[in-house]
Amino acid sequence: MEKKIAKLLLQINAIKLEPKKLFTWASGKKSPIYCDNRLTLSYPEIRSYIQECFLKIHKSHFKETTVIAGVATGGIPHGSLLAEKLKLPFIYIRSSEKKHGRKNLIEGVVEKGANVLVIEDLVSTGKSSLNAIEPLLQLECNISGLTSIFTYNFPEAIESIKEKKIKYKSLCTYDTLIQTAIEEKFISKEELDFLEQWNKNFKI
Repeated sequence: MEKKIAKLLLQINAIKLEPKKLFTWASGKKSPIYCDNRLTLSYPEIRSYIQECFLKIHKSHFKETTVIAGVATGGIPHGSLLAEKLKLPFIYIRSSEKKHGRKNLIEGVVEKGANVLVIEDLVSTGKSSLNAIEPLLQLECNISGLTSIFTYNFPEAIESIKEKKIKYKSLCTYDTLIQTAIEEKFISKEELDFLEQWNKNFKI
């Protein structure tokens, strides 16, 4: 599953690897990788395969889930599709309070004690995921888990999620992605070495 997801993301340029020409993230950090998993929505077969994978992970690890939550904005469409497949309620979590009306952070109906599975398209530093989970905890919901299409697998980020005792599973990880990239000739051996070191030494 992981290798197929990696190959598909690389093929449609949802993930771009540029070890010799670094991208600049919104945070200002330099990176040899750029991820835009929203592109998967434009490819019906890939979109469907991602849903199959989310369903498998749900069945294997998060069967107690009673509500699906998408994190704005990338997690919303994939979370909504998963909720439809599972016939479960769907909510989404804003990155910041709505500026008018009821000033919601959470859109939709979720009750105290609900077992919520949180869907992200990407987990990088883990901060946006943990920020999204916080209002659910304030409502006394149970977090059945967190899942994503892809994760950079930064050690600090994974540790911060573990510290919150949140079960986390991703469809594809950074290590699998770069190994697949070299097998499929998206990068060279020298570029692989650089990408491995960048990920290992990245500070969030």
